[in-house]
Amino acid sequence: MTNLKSITVVIDGDPTPRTFKGRDAWALDNLITAGERGCTPIDHPGPRWSHYVFKLRRGGVGVVTRDEKHAGPYAGTHARYVLSVPVTVIERRAA
Repeated sequence: MTNLKSITVVIDGDPTPRTFKGRDAWALDNLITAGERGCTPIDHPGPRWSHYVFKLRRGGVGVVTRDEKHAGPYAGTHARYVLSVPVTVIERRAA
């Protein structure tokens, strides 16, 4: 986790800037950086990715969830989260 305190963005050309704080800002920043490959809780450990994504969606950010299979002693599926709309960063604020 970085010391990102907040991130202000424009979503899909909507002229109204939106600001996300704390871990929601961290999750959005990771999704922006990851681009089309997206993020998984395995590659980007965070305690509650599904909740961060829920809050980002509620804030107007388009995020799709892709289920992926994984092997190993605890085989199963995990989520990969990918932005589905263009997001332009206006400002990042560090803690």
